[in-house]
Order: sequence, then C-alpha cells, then structure tokens
Amino acid sequence: INAEYGEELRDGGERRGWCPYFMARQLVPLADVVVFSYQYVLDPKVAKAVSAAEARPNAILVFDEAHNIDNVCIDALSVRLDKRSVEAAGRNLERLTGELDRAQAANADRLQDEYQRLLRGLNEAQSDAAGAVAAPPTLAVDELREAMPGNICKASHFLGAMRRLLSHVKQKMRSQVATMETPLAARDEIRKSVALEAKTLRACSRRLSSLLQTLAVRDIEQYTPLALLADFATLLGTYHQGFLLVLEPFDDRTPTIHDPILQFACLDASIAMKPVLELYKSVVITSGTISPLEMYPRMLNFVPVLTARFPMSLTRACLCPLIVTRGADQVAVSSRYEQRGDPAVVRNYGALLVDLCSTIPDGLVCFFPSYFYLETIVGAWNEMGVLRAALQHKLVFVETSDFAESALALANYRRACDCGRGAVLLAVARGKVSEGIDFDHHYGRGVVLFGIPYVYTESRVLRARLEFLRDHYQIRETEFLTFDAMRTAAQAIGRVIRGKSDYGVMIFADARYERVNKRRKLPQWVQQQLHPSRHSLSTDQAVSVAREFLKQMAQPFTLADQVGISLWRESDLPQSSRIAQPTATATAVEED
Repeated sequence: INAEYGEELRDGGERRGWCPYFMARQLVPLADVVVFSYQYVLDPKVAKAVSAAEARPNAILVFDEAHNIDNVCIDALSVRLDKRSVEAAGRNLERLTGELDRAQAANADRLQDEYQRLLRGLNEAQSDAAGAVAAPPTLAVDELREAMPGNICKASHFLGAMRRLLSHVKQKMRSQVATMETPLAARDEIRKSVALEAKTLRACSRRLSSLLQTLAVRDIEQYTPLALLADFATLLGTYHQGFLLVLEPFDDRTPTIHDPILQFACLDASIAMKPVLELYKSVVITSGTISPLEMYPRMLNFVPVLTARFPMSLTRACLCPLIVTRGADQVAVSSRYEQRGDPAVVRNYGALLVDLCSTIPDGLVCFFPSYFYLETIVGAWNEMGVLRAALQHKLVFVETSDFAESALALANYRRACDCGRGAVLLAVARGKVSEGIDFDHHYGRGVVLFGIPYVYTESRVLRARLEFLRDHYQIRETEFLTFDAMRTAAQAIGRVIRGKSDYGVMIFADARYERVNKRRKLPQWVQQQLHPSRHSLSTDQAVSVAREFLKQMAQPFTLADQVGISLWRESDLPQSSRIAQPTATATAVEED
C-alpha cells in the first residue's frame, strides 16, 4: 500500500478488512514525515494515545497555520456543559446502570476481576486499541501516579458518585445568577454538597474508561455526554491555577430564556503548550497570518531562539490592499457601535458593494464582524434597494449560523462563479467561511472587510482571560483585543490569495484601519503592498484603484514569467539553499 495517498490507504484497508486509521497508526514509526492535526499534539485526550507515543528523540514539530494556536490550547483543556448535555449524561447513567446489571447477572467474575485489579492499583487502561473512550483530558505531566480511590473501585459505587456529581451540576445550573468561581472554591462546594473529594474527581475519566472496557460496550459514542461530565470532573479535580468555573444562566441572544452554560474554562494557553515544548527537540510555529510575532511567545510563555519573517517572492504585484475610510459623501465609515446604525454609513457601505459588484469579475466575498451586524445591515440594504442593485451584476448569497444553510449557500456561490454569472457571498469574519474555506482564482477576485472583527467583549470567560493575561503576562486588554481582531481580519482577507498565480483586491472598509496600531499588526505581505496611495480612500477612489489593478492583472501571464523569481529551477536550489543547525526549542515564523 502506498501510504502517501489517503485514498490508497483507505482502499487497501477495505481490501484486507483493516481499519485505515489504525493501519496508518501502525505505519507511523516507518515514516519520515507525519502529518497530524493540532488535536493530535495539543489535546491530551488524543495526544497521549497517538503523537506522544510516536515522538522520536530528534523529532521536529512544525505547527502550520498556527495563528490560532493559543485558542486551540485553551479549548483542549476546557469543558462546556449545557442543559442538553447534562440531561443526556443522566440518560447515559441510567443506560450504563442497565448494562452493569446485565453484566452482573451474566458474568459477575469479570466485574470482580476489575474491582480487584483496581484495588491493587494496576493500570486500568491496558490498551488504547480497545478503543473505549479517549484518554483522560489532563496533561500527562499533571497526572498523579495514584491508585484508584477505593470509594469508586466498585462499578456501582462509581455510578453512584457520578449521579451525585450530576445532581450537583443540575442544582448549580438552576441558578438565575451568573457566577465565577475558582477551582478550589468549586471543589470545596462539591465536597460539602455531595461528599466527593478532589482525588475522586481526578479519577472519574479513568474510571469511566475502565468500566466501559470491562462491560465491552461497543457503541462508545452514545456515552459522549457522560464522558464529557467525567472530563469536567477530572479537570476540576486536577487544575486550579489558570482556570475558572463560569456559570452563564442566560444566552445574550435570548436574555429572557433560561439556557444555562457551565464552563470549566482554561485561561492560560501555555499550560497545554509547555509539555509539547519539552517533548520535542525543536518546535516551529509558522503561518502566513501570524502577526505580530512578538505576541505569541508572550501568550504561550516561551523564549524563542529564532524569530524570522520571510517576504513574499512575487513576479507581479498580485495583491491590492486598500483602506477605505469614508464614502463618496466624505462621511467616515466604521462598524463602531456608535456609528454602525448611522444611515449614511449603511448607505456608503451599500454603495461600495454595488460599485464593486460592477467592477470585480466572478466571485466577491464580504466579511462582517458578527452575525447580528450582518443580519442588521442586510435588512437595511434590502429596504434601501442595495441588494436589488447588486443583483443586476451578481447573485447574492448569505452565510448564516446554521451549518446546512451555509454549506448550501457556499455550494451555490461556487456554481454561480463557475457558470460565469458571478456571485457575492456575505459572511462573518469569525464564522465557518473565514476559516478553512479557500476562494482561489475566480472564486474570490475581491474581498471586503466591513468593519473590524473584534471579539464579543461581554463574555465572562473572555473577561476572565483578559484579566489573567494582564496580571500574569503584562498583556493589556486593548493590546490583546486589537491583536485578535487583526489576525482574524488577516485570515479573512487571505482566503482569496491561495497561490503565486492568484490575484485579488482586498478592501479594509473602516476608518480605524488607518491607525498605525492597526496597520502594523497586519501581516508583512499585506503591509508591503499597502502603499501610501492606497491609504485613506473614499469608496469611489477605492473602486477606481481596483478597476486599474484588475486591468493590469488581465494582461497575459505565463509560467515562464515566474521562473527564477517566484519559482525555482532545479539548478537554482544548490546556490539558494541554506542549512541551519537548529538549537532552538521553539521558533516563531511568519511565512508568506
């Protein structure tokens, strides 16, 4: 089987009756290069079973597209419980109790063997190939090598402890008041309420995994809600520094409907990153939108030995970034809360959209800061006749918070571009379209950012994280919020440039982009093309510049034009290669 190709690996596994996933796992020690997703390295539930076991003494780990690596680290050590998952965990407990009763009637010796094994302190998770549930959610370095607590060694006692924990969680989520607690305070409350010690909480995930293996449960996925509750208990019993327990009883979108969320939130991204830096000889963090580089070592708490920025090698200036600060009527445009409802701002944004639809061929992607703002401005444009005017040139599609609707809109958007009709996709900068969806070539000849995509700042978890960053890493709130907004903006505009032969217009439609503290946080490959003549433009000036740029891009351009500049011949490699001897434990790189 040729393991270089996923399809051949899958087909070979089908012919032999082997699982392609586990077959790939067995081939990892034979490979020189292994491609993992972030979760295989950063998420403890997966990393301990896969990537950590395959780490070699001189292995080099490369995080590509690492602009959101801090968020991935935080998500890996956070657990979120809502009303539906808690109710489902209760049903899981009842079903598992039935499985236990049947096992006791059919084969009580097997349960007794497990009980004795746990009492003796033997390793209860003997084989990850058994495939019960994921490994415990805690990092390997934080796992205490302690025996299973005696009060949950017996299966029935463990299920009773989980019921008591579940009742405490349900009682807590009935509260109408938002609360934030430290893990130590939450543990003390659980101890007084349902008599569960921290040691018992820490062992919940391991004990559930052992029980599911003992009962030989086949459909493991049905117990995901119960596993989530066990992960919540394990994380709460293990960590205290850099974590917070947050209860939000109401969703901000429906403030009158009680819809509680209980979240054990990690606030420190460096906790998940630290064991990775210790495990691998060299770690490279790289992305085309990882800017500014200096922020990542501070958030992840490491000292880079090497920090490098590489310019983009282009045969022609195929990028046209423009900063639009005002409309044709000279009224400043911005998505700031104080201005976003101004009819003049909405009208100028609409005029810019219509003019771009008539100027930019094929696909045009427009990003907004939030779904709420997108819905608001689309409604206003409909009343003003903006959408009707845009439909004269292109079809209009809108991303929504529903995954199926967004997938259908995206598919039809591509069909409209393929058939030559042209289309506009109105999307959200932090939505599904802005991450992982490429609009290469005719699918995206232009991208517009209507406003700056700041994160929702009223989130209690975010406020707690901002306070933690300020107190422990001296990162000011405004500094982090601006950094986060600009990396989101860079990721959104980068969707339309997916190769050196590609080209596109990038419009930053907000007066605040003109500020130096915003521009300097854009990637270097954008700043290189952001000439002074492209600053502080009105909507009509931006359309004129875009029209001239597209005329230049329409000129003939062949592969031979790129050789020696953006493409190398084989003869160019020896004289251009640079071999560096790595001495770093971590390296931050911005690549174009």
